[in-house]
Amino acid sequence: MRLTSKGRYAVMAMADLALHGGGERAVPLQDIARRQEISLSYLEQLFARMRRAGLVSGVRGPGGGYRLARAADVVTVAEIIAAVDEPIKATRCEENSPTSCIGRSGRCIAHGLWQEMGDRIHGFLASVSLADVLERRFDGDARVAAE
Repeated sequence: MRLTSKGRYAVMAMADLALHGGGERAVPLQDIARRQEISLSYLEQLFARMRRAGLVSGVRGPGGGYRLARAADVVTVAEIIAAVDEPIKATRCEENSPTSCIGRSGRCIAHGLWQEMGDRIHGFLASVSLADVLERRFDGDARVAAE
């Protein structure tokens, strides 16, 4: 399984939006692009998808930009990745397809392993909110430092 720049950048941008806007204030995409060193045109594409998924709302005019559509503690990393059409799975198989991950009918010998790994990754990302990302509540190093 590979997480592409599309998913990584979407999560980074949403975390920046949560940090600098907090759901209250609209944040211009050019500010996020500058802080996160992501192309503005690429962010525009990602935010269009996230807006359609109901994760952000746009504000027009002076002082415009984007804000979170829901609180940072309820928006999950899995939702963000799914909104930008990033599949969170470790198999190459298509859902309900007669063709398997090895290009013929049936499943490869390790299919169950990859399926379980993908399910666990999805479960982990679904358990991590934007607020968790900002607070680093998923980070083993942060927990060790706090103890």
